[in-house]
Amino acid sequence: MSQEIIFLVDDNLTNLIMGQNALEDHYDVLTLNSGERLLKVLEKKKPSLILLDVEMPGISGYDAIKIIKANPDTADIPVIFLTAKTDIDNELDGLSLGAVDYITKPFSPLRLIKHIEVHLLIQSQKRELVAQKQELINFSENLQEMVTAKTRSVLELQSVLLKSMAELVDCRDDITGGHIERTTNYLRILLNALIENNLHKEAMASWNMELLLQSAQLHDVGKIAVSDSILMKPDKLTAEEFEEIKKHTVYGEKVIEKIKKNTTEHLFLEHAKIFAATHHEKWDGSGYPRGLRGEEIPLQGRLMAIVDVYDALISDRPYKKGFPHETTVKIIVEGRGAHFDPELVDVFVGVAEEFNRVRLEAGEACKAEPVPAV
Repeated sequence: MSQEIIFLVDDNLTNLIMGQNALEDHYDVLTLNSGERLLKVLEKKKPSLILLDVEMPGISGYDAIKIIKANPDTADIPVIFLTAKTDIDNELDGLSLGAVDYITKPFSPLRLIKHIEVHLLIQSQKRELVAQKQELINFSENLQEMVTAKTRSVLELQSVLLKSMAELVDCRDDITGGHIERTTNYLRILLNALIENNLHKEAMASWNMELLLQSAQLHDVGKIAVSDSILMKPDKLTAEEFEEIKKHTVYGEKVIEKIKKNTTEHLFLEHAKIFAATHHEKWDGSGYPRGLRGEEIPLQGRLMAIVDVYDALISDRPYKKGFPHETTVKIIVEGRGAHFDPELVDVFVGVAEEFNRVRLEAGEACKAEPVPAV
């Protein structure tokens, strides 16, 4: 089986040698020392993925990606920027130009390989999704049963794709292992409890629950724009670092809004944007990023606030053990009417043991993100 082709573009010979040594056992690597050479080679050969230095003489990484994305023959090639800078605004600019990720130099070979693996998986799933949708078009008129089956397959594939995107964020944040999967399971429990208790019927009437749960996986997508030095820090964050990581809510909202401009799946993405922007707001108005109060906070954000904090409190971090389940429940109850929607806390108490069951099934070895103040 032939290896995937990776283009590594950097004007620094040392970086090219290090990158090739890290990747050559896994991929067919072609090293190029300028943006001009990259564009010339792309006329004859298409890689599976491009690792592209941002700052180069002549055609910079930003100039090169604009040309790549403007050409229909190369627009679908995923591009990961390599940079020695940690400027968040530059990262957001690069993502808006079509880059799928940023990797800070000097890079860890294992992390570089992991990032490439995830993006190649996503690209493969995108191609399969397109193929599946084309099959639906071909058979939709006369084969209703097949259409139904294929639709289910596409939705399942979409779920896998979204999970892969969410896990990409999770893999950048080494201390939050399994956070996304656990919070999605906790959210499902809480939503089912609302339905059983006949609560928020009007607000939830138009919700597709499976779609909502899929979109919740992107609640931390903004962390893709947060510096590695903060996300991967094994110690407690400083006040300045905590202020920076708080911005992941706004970054996530911006990233999803940019995606919305290029798709018709607005309902799904609107759920995702709400989760990303509001899951750290507090009932009493002391949360972030906008200090929303009470029912100004969308229901999605009020629900995610509870499951997100539960997972943060109960999970281990490198410098502290997670709280016991009973203590975690007590802390959330104490936040009733301050941090959390009082009615949702009452619902949570009724299903808290189900949360504990999910937590135990997920295992005790997970580590959690920085605990927001309650």
